[in-house]
Amino acid sequence: MTSDAMSRSFIYQTIQPKSVKGTQFFPNSPSPNLLVQSRFSDPTQTSLSMEVFDKFKIWVLLICLISHLGHGFYLPGSYPHKYTVGDPLSVKVNSLTSIDTEIPYSYYSLPFCKPPEGVKDSAENLGELLMGDRIENSPYKFKMFKNESEIFVCQTKPLSSDEYKLLTNRIDEIYQVNVMLDNLPAIRYMKRDTYYLRWTGYPIGIKGQEGYYIYNHLKFKVLVHKYEVTNVASIMGTGDATEVIPSIGKSGDDVPGYMVVGFEVTPCSVRHNLDSLKKLETYGKYPSKITCEENIVGMTIKENEPVAFTYEVSFVESDIKWPSRWDAYLKMEGAKVHWFSILNSLMVITFLAGIVLVIFLRTVRRDLTHYEELDKEAQAQMNEELSGWKLVVADVFRAPSNPSLLCVMVGDGVQILGMAVVTIMFAALGFMSPASRGTLVTGMLIFYMILGILAGYVAVRMWRTIFCGDHRGWVSVTWKVSCFFPGIAFLILFTLNFLLWGSHSTGAIPFSLFVILILLWFCISVPLTFVGGYFGAKAGHIEYPVRTNQIPREIPAQKYPSWLLVLGAGTLPFGTLFIELFFIMSSIWMGRVYYVFGFLLVVLILLVVVCAEVSLVLTYMHLCVEDWKWWWKSFFASGSVALYIFLYSINYLIFDLKSLSGPVSATLYLGYSLLMVLAIMLATGTIGFLSSFWFVHYLFSSVKFD
Repeated sequence: MTSDAMSRSFIYQTIQPKSVKGTQFFPNSPSPNLLVQSRFSDPTQTSLSMEVFDKFKIWVLLICLISHLGHGFYLPGSYPHKYTVGDPLSVKVNSLTSIDTEIPYSYYSLPFCKPPEGVKDSAENLGELLMGDRIENSPYKFKMFKNESEIFVCQTKPLSSDEYKLLTNRIDEIYQVNVMLDNLPAIRYMKRDTYYLRWTGYPIGIKGQEGYYIYNHLKFKVLVHKYEVTNVASIMGTGDATEVIPSIGKSGDDVPGYMVVGFEVTPCSVRHNLDSLKKLETYGKYPSKITCEENIVGMTIKENEPVAFTYEVSFVESDIKWPSRWDAYLKMEGAKVHWFSILNSLMVITFLAGIVLVIFLRTVRRDLTHYEELDKEAQAQMNEELSGWKLVVADVFRAPSNPSLLCVMVGDGVQILGMAVVTIMFAALGFMSPASRGTLVTGMLIFYMILGILAGYVAVRMWRTIFCGDHRGWVSVTWKVSCFFPGIAFLILFTLNFLLWGSHSTGAIPFSLFVILILLWFCISVPLTFVGGYFGAKAGHIEYPVRTNQIPREIPAQKYPSWLLVLGAGTLPFGTLFIELFFIMSSIWMGRVYYVFGFLLVVLILLVVVCAEVSLVLTYMHLCVEDWKWWWKSFFASGSVALYIFLYSINYLIFDLKSLSGPVSATLYLGYSLLMVLAIMLATGTIGFLSSFWFVHYLFSSVKFD
């Protein structure tokens, strides 16, 4: 494809009105502000009304943004490829996957036909390798818009005992073959009563009453859309536009071409006549007609017997345009339930959080107002007679236990939270669409390394603040920040990798990739963290508004354990995301496509708000009962949501992944869940701690103490 053709295809994607899902702007429409100004004659009334209307517009725009981001934008990850009639098309194969084991295997680990030119790996990015994708070429070859049938691929050697056992085990474990054409995974449709089920890929075979059957004949259906654009002028308009914008087309661009917009497969089990295969060569035509019916199986696999593979392909012109070709994959079953559940959860949690915030602000404001209205003698008498947060003024900023660990966890939490926010924002805008395989994981790694600057800065500045400006020890804190979470992650991944290596799975991270990750860690992430730590050491520390006594104040005995309240506080943040968590878990472990990153961004923002509010409430409650040890409790008040997520993960394993077989699969699931829970605890705990620190600092700086 020439560069001119690629530039034209890019313009075609950009200006097509149906290819971009977003808000339409009308520059000629009257301004709402002018309408409001003409409605009121009184200047004061106009000013007040304008203020109210501006707030109303903000809420309207926010609601519109949420509604549009809920769908999610889709920016295709590559340019459309134009094929002329007769151009070769190559089908590629990805790893074999199963929701029964969650352990991927290479396609050629089974006795399938190999391409005549040999097996070649496709170029894969870092995210694809970490996700266990292994994309390779296949023996299935097409020619654009050339229907072919009864194409012979190969006949395997007689199956050995080991190959037979391997095939039957993979069939029992419900492994799926994943094939793709022009970066589109193959879709299989199954009719159930009055509706169709969509699956990506097709099963290796099926177990019947008479034994195991293998799907050895594939019926491919390729949907193509005619390439409509030949030059820029034809897109931009006619008449004067043709004179303004010259045609950049070349003589070869007027040749009609097609783009692949859909790829479907129907697997069949067909018993071939072995005598008819003796003289056939690869891609030769099978002498008799093959009837492909998915509900009828005929090819049983047995030891010491070969298996023959054939295929057929048909091309169908479709109205689907190239920017919309992924729509079939993004239509999730139960979409209405998905939307209703998320919106219902958002409304309920927003309502509860609003009530908590209003009550909390009114209580604190009333307390401050009442205290400031008293004269000095009355304040002194009040301090002697009353109890509450005012009595811990000389202890509230006393250094916590294990201050170094607290600073390290807060620094790592800021880094993880920043990575999540930036990644989800880019995904919501369409830059990490499913078409760009592996970009989500790659983007997360890149953003995490870059945000090491922020982690080092926050950790070191918090360290200096706790010790009233003393910068000694900042190098040690920075080193711990750069190694704490990555070190735990490497330990978990390395342990799980041993299990995958022992299973010969493509999900195992190659040793060379481990070396690359370690180099990225110590050559990019660690230096950036030290850069942030250096700026944190040079920045001024946050000064406390009150002095701390040398002798700590005794904390009165409490009626109930304070940690019990801290652990229970995680239920409210958990309520904001448990429904969305179900869809994310289904995407990871059930092979479903997750694409509603707009809703995920909204849920993340709401989670941040709720974590901050919960931590503020718990901190204020502890101060009111003269408990000045709020540092760690504010961290775990919001961070305790991780405990409920881990319990939910166990519940999901027991009730939703009931078919998960083997201790290796369960260990992998729990290991990855533990890593996810640790990251969530650091991020949410950091939100709670920083918001509580700001609140305590603001609270005690608002009242004058002698």
